[in-house]
Amino acid sequence: MEQSRVKELETIAYKARVLGLDAINKAASGHVGGAFSVVDILTVLYFNTLRNIDVNNPKNPARDRFVLSKGHCTAALYPILALRGFFPVEDLATFRQIDSYLSGHAEMNHVPGVDMSAGSLGQGLSNAVGMALAGKIDRAKYRVYAIMGDGEIQEGQIWEAAMCAGKYKLDNLVGIVDYNRLQIDGTTAEVMPLEPLADRWESFGWHVIEIDGHNYERIAEAFQAAENYKGKPTMIIANTVKGKGVSFMENNVEWHGHPPMGDDYVNARAELVAHLNELEGK
Repeated sequence: MEQSRVKELETIAYKARVLGLDAINKAASGHVGGAFSVVDILTVLYFNTLRNIDVNNPKNPARDRFVLSKGHCTAALYPILALRGFFPVEDLATFRQIDSYLSGHAEMNHVPGVDMSAGSLGQGLSNAVGMALAGKIDRAKYRVYAIMGDGEIQEGQIWEAAMCAGKYKLDNLVGIVDYNRLQIDGTTAEVMPLEPLADRWESFGWHVIEIDGHNYERIAEAFQAAENYKGKPTMIIANTVKGKGVSFMENNVEWHGHPPMGDDYVNARAELVAHLNELEGK
């Protein structure tokens, strides 16, 4: 990937961070830490990887599908969808408002570009497995991607879905673990250890790729490698930083679901805008 393209993707990601921060601040509610850890992956998906997505025809049957299993991180997904053109950027100001279609968890019947509604954690991979299996039965060419949180994969339903995907050799399915190692109650190591994480997925019949989840080239390469790999579903373990992009939020579990207000908001926004201006040469 050319460095100009990397810079373009990073610029989009930081615009999304600013928009997500603004939306959470206005709503005084939302999950900034996990949104910022996953936004670079979403940027590569929607601006480099997903095929046949059409803002004028969001339900295009030929499109690649995406499931945000860590469904509370809509402060990352909504800005990306808006920047991609699915709905006006201005609508982000209504985030989490009672009369808004942009609820805290994405709803497929209300938000253009959302392929699966999100709710309780642990359910998204099952839905993605169903989509991928349907694609195999229909001999369709679309691929399915699902992003999970690391705390989320402590749920048993994740591993039932993992077994199913392995059994049916769903090589049109790509899972991504947003591995920032923090969840609402502390570190994943303290709450429920996940290691050896790669070995666990492999034992369930998955091909595993481990990457830096903030390196745009590595993310894109991993998605391409997953498409090239045949006979197994692929799990991408993306090593990320919770709160990525704001110095005092990074690796700080307090920002899991704490909305930035007052000086915290002002300072966080200033950091993001400063980096964005640097990217844009301002």
